[in-house]
Amino acid sequence: MRFIKKRHQFPLDSILKCHLKIFLTFLLSLFLVSSANADKIRIGTEGAYPPWNSKDASGKLIGFEVELAWQLCRYIGQQCEIVEQDWDGMIPALTSKKFDAIMAGMSITEERMKTINFSQGYADEVASLAVMKGSDLEGIDTPDAVNLNLGGSAVNKAMKTLTSALSGKTVCTQIGTIHQNFLESGDVGKINLKTYKTQDEVNLDLSNGRCDVALAAAVAFTDYAEKSGEAVVLVGPTFSGGAFGNGVGVGIRKDDTKLLKAFNKAIDKARKDGHISRIAIKWFGFDASM
Repeated sequence: MRFIKKRHQFPLDSILKCHLKIFLTFLLSLFLVSSANADKIRIGTEGAYPPWNSKDASGKLIGFEVELAWQLCRYIGQQCEIVEQDWDGMIPALTSKKFDAIMAGMSITEERMKTINFSQGYADEVASLAVMKGSDLEGIDTPDAVNLNLGGSAVNKAMKTLTSALSGKTVCTQIGTIHQNFLESGDVGKINLKTYKTQDEVNLDLSNGRCDVALAAAVAFTDYAEKSGEAVVLVGPTFSGGAFGNGVGVGIRKDDTKLLKAFNKAIDKARKDGHISRIAIKWFGFDASM
């Protein structure tokens, strides 16, 4: 006699309940991850513009804005994630929601505000020309500072002097910056403009003699000179206003008004309790807070 072994059969409703439980667990995990990410502010920075933002020997992001970002997020009451991004893709990355805000030495300009919003300014960024020691440009006779918003005879005279001194010179700067915009405006006459992806590349070509003069934030040159030992000298006036904007602020998407208010409130607190001043003095050697 043959014995037929019966297979154990699971009720259909038990199988469905099991699958439903797995599916609901999966949905819950997605919700928890989404909620965690929603509470985290992602801030884009270049990591290549010391002392505003850079990386240490281990590759960790450091600098004035990195430290300030952590402090502002504490005031806002949310976690932060600092995201590294090449400068020339910074605004497109913000608008495509790769991150939520920009803190990358980005000056507040009318042109940029056509695409994104800015918080109130948290630091001043004056620009300067730099040469290697011994350059014939060391003796440029101009005022110490030029604010292009003011205009007038003094500013016009200074710009005329610069136009004459820079005529035919190779002037180097980082691409996509206010400094490039200024040099391309025609305000300094006919020059041979060379642009670079990073400020580090500008510094190296200036040191190697491939640039007669370079334009960037003054502190970018002084920081490079101090750390490299290269004989970099600031020449001419410092620049502000006009194409150079109205200080440095947090860049935020146009539709993210809630985050804009949160950053403005946090900057107010950081300024009031002296945090911005202390962090600026630590990284710049002087108080650049606004």
